[in-house]
Amino acid sequence: MNMHAPPVLDPPAPRSLDQTGLSMVLMRDILLKTMFRRNVEEVTALSKILCLPVPVTQELVDLARTQRLVEATGTLHANSGGEMGYQLSDAGKARALDALSQSEYYGAMPVPLEVYADQVKRQSIRNIHMTRQQLTGAMGHLVLPPMLLDQLGPAVGSGRSILMYGPPGNGKSSISNGIRDALGDKIFVPRALFYSGQVITVYDPIVHAIAEAEDDDARSLRLTSNRWDRRYVLCERPTVITGGELTLDMLDLVYNPTSRTYQAPLQLKSTGGVFIVDDLGRQAEPPQSLINRWIVPLEESKDILALQSGEKFEVPFDTLVIFSTNFHPNEIFDKAALRRIFFKIKIDGPSQKDYLKIFSLVAKKKKMPLAEDALVHLIKNKYPTINNVYANYQPIFLVDQMIAICEFEDLPYQMTPDLIDRAWANMFVKDEVIVK
Repeated sequence: MNMHAPPVLDPPAPRSLDQTGLSMVLMRDILLKTMFRRNVEEVTALSKILCLPVPVTQELVDLARTQRLVEATGTLHANSGGEMGYQLSDAGKARALDALSQSEYYGAMPVPLEVYADQVKRQSIRNIHMTRQQLTGAMGHLVLPPMLLDQLGPAVGSGRSILMYGPPGNGKSSISNGIRDALGDKIFVPRALFYSGQVITVYDPIVHAIAEAEDDDARSLRLTSNRWDRRYVLCERPTVITGGELTLDMLDLVYNPTSRTYQAPLQLKSTGGVFIVDDLGRQAEPPQSLINRWIVPLEESKDILALQSGEKFEVPFDTLVIFSTNFHPNEIFDKAALRRIFFKIKIDGPSQKDYLKIFSLVAKKKKMPLAEDALVHLIKNKYPTINNVYANYQPIFLVDQMIAICEFEDLPYQMTPDLIDRAWANMFVKDEVIVK
């Protein structure tokens, strides 16, 4: 847990159906669809699937019973602690099929959008207080100039947008990942949201890493289900990383016409965490268009999404957005767009001293013995051919090349001027005309 951030307040578990913030008809229909699709008969099992406390689930089952949509089987299930079993009546099956024709969604009860908006404020990324020690700890595997940490620290701590730019191969992606690791605490991610009659699924196991495993023991479920609202999943702060594949439509709600439900776009899934746009300028969309799409979210901490019907609505935008590019910002943005990006940080190649430090660390890690004559040859004879421009990726590339050559030649790992030459030859492509 990040000791410098205030503890995230748990979303309280609903103690009654009214406290869910959802309509009785919606909850009843989700119950019927769940019983129909999952063939579940016991309240504790339903409680786990619906993500409601056992007493609230019992209240919902009792409601459906009074409407003669659910009936007791009259069977006590010995393997479920002597629980009463329930099943759909004929009317319940008919209602379940009718509800499924309108929306295939069943399982976890959604969280009303306005309730989620309150939870976002309670666990905002802007509540984090980043210290130099935390950031240094997360970046410990990187060799960075002290001035860079001076710039990164306030940027991350603000929870505002960051643009990192500079020549390729100098760790912009690694720094972005280090920022993510430095956050360190946990937040609650809703399994699904509910707005204007529509269900929007949010929790995504590809994006969200569960921080606390759920217990399958039904007896344990009775004890723990009131700790927090189980319609949420306790996760590490999420990170979404996109690159050249990012398109504007990936930032819109995704409608599934088969299930008649929506899936949250990438930036909504990253709420409370980090959204990294890597290799900005390599996308099919012009960088200016991508930035224009982010202007309202970045300035107003809210995003505008649209349903299939065309209805537009606001969702919270609480995300640290990191743009990373190999282009100079003036080449790809106008001044108005640059003004809206709060921090602009240049990531340069290492100095010769830092380059040799990185080389030494890489060689040690990969069990490649250092040889002074080979390093002198590299610095004195090779780098002048590229105007002594050093990049962070080069030591790893060169050491890996020498290892591959040694293994092919059946030699012990070693570093020689000749092996440096052979490795160097693979690092760059010679400019030449290919005769076709």
